[in-house]
Amino acid sequence: MATTKVLISGASIAGPALARWLGRNGFDVTVVEKAPTARPGGQAVDFKGRTHHALLTRMGILDEVRAHQTEKTDWRMVDANDHVNAVVPGEFIGGDVEILRGDLAGILLAHSAADADYVYDDEITSISESDAGVDVVFARRPDERFDLLIGADGVHSAVRRLAFGPEDRFVETRGFYYAVASGHAPLGDLETRLPDGRGIAYGYNEPGRLALLGGQKAPNLFVFRAERPDYDRRDIASQRTFLESAFAGAGWRVPAALEASRGASDFFLDALARTRMTSFTRGRAALVGDAGYANTLGGFGTGLALIGAYILAGELIAAGGDHEAAFRAYDRRMRKPTRIARSGNAGPFLAPPSTGRIRMRDWTFANPLMYRTMMWMTDTFATDDSLPDYRMR
Repeated sequence: MATTKVLISGASIAGPALARWLGRNGFDVTVVEKAPTARPGGQAVDFKGRTHHALLTRMGILDEVRAHQTEKTDWRMVDANDHVNAVVPGEFIGGDVEILRGDLAGILLAHSAADADYVYDDEITSISESDAGVDVVFARRPDERFDLLIGADGVHSAVRRLAFGPEDRFVETRGFYYAVASGHAPLGDLETRLPDGRGIAYGYNEPGRLALLGGQKAPNLFVFRAERPDYDRRDIASQRTFLESAFAGAGWRVPAALEASRGASDFFLDALARTRMTSFTRGRAALVGDAGYANTLGGFGTGLALIGAYILAGELIAAGGDHEAAFRAYDRRMRKPTRIARSGNAGPFLAPPSTGRIRMRDWTFANPLMYRTMMWMTDTFATDDSLPDYRMR
C-alpha cells in the first residue's frame, strides 16, 4: 500500500498533535504554518477530567505538561474601590492542569518533529481536488499534490474557506469581543500571590465589559460587547482603537490597563466565535481543533483539539488508507464531544449585560452548592468515556 501523503495547515496545538499520531504510524506528513517560527507564550490553556488525563498519558506528554504547568490562580471580582465581591477559584478557571499555550505547543512540536516535515513562513493559497488527490498551491514553496488536506488553522481557517466555503456559513459571533495584551498589569499594592504560592488576578465588571488584570490567562484581558466589529482584523492600530472606544469612560484601573496595553508587543483582538458545524470533512479535506469546533474562551478548546486529533488519526489508521470510511467515522465520533462548542457562549458570563446579572454571576461563586454544581458540569462536559482505544503508537 502506498504511503498516504497528508498536508496539515497549522502548527499550534491540533496540527502537531495530529502530526505526532500520523507520522509515527506510517503517514508522510507535512505541516505548513504561516508564522515565521513557532509562537512562544500566549494565553494559558487547561485540561480537566479523566478523558484529558488519559489522552495526555497515551501521547506520552503528561509529565512534561505537569512540569510546565502554571500556578493555580484565583480571580477576585472587585468593585471600583477594590472591594472583593466574589472569588472565582483557580480550579474552575484552570482545570486540573493549566499550561501556557506556547509551552504546550513546544512540547507537541518536540514530540512530532521526527515524524513530520515542518514548513514555516508559508501558507496555502488555493487547492484543487480530484480523484488523484489534492493539488495545493502555496504562497512560496512549489505546488504539490497530497492525498489528504487537514485544516488545523484556527477559527479563521483558510482550509475551511477553500474546501468548505465562506467563513460566515460556518462561524457565528454573538456581539462579544476580547483582547489580550502582555505588559504590566497596573495592580499597585494589591495582593497578587498567597503564601501557598497560589496566584491572584483581579476582575472588574461594568455592564457588558470585563477587565481582568494579572494571572495566567493574560496579563491584561478585556472582554466586551459591541454592536458591530468596527476594526480591521489585519491592522493592530484599528484593533487598539476599537478596544479603547469600547472601554471609554470605564472606571477602576481600566484606563491604566489600557495605557499599559498600548505599548504591549503581544496584542491580540478578535470576536468571541463558535462554529456551528456537525460535519468536519468534505472530500479529501478534514478540520480539527478550532477550525471545526471553536468556542472562544469556552474552556474546552484545547482538550477538544487533542481529542479530535487522536480520533481523526485513529480512524485513518484503522481504515487502512480508506479516507472516506475514516472521515465518516470521525464525523460520527466527534458529534457528541463537540456539542459544547456549538452551544456555549462565554460572553454573557464574563461580561454580564447588567448590574443585576453581574451580581447574580458573583453570587453563583459565593454559593457553595452552585459552585459545586458548575464544577460537576464542567467535568461532565470534558469527560467522554467512549474515547476509542486505537491500535497506534
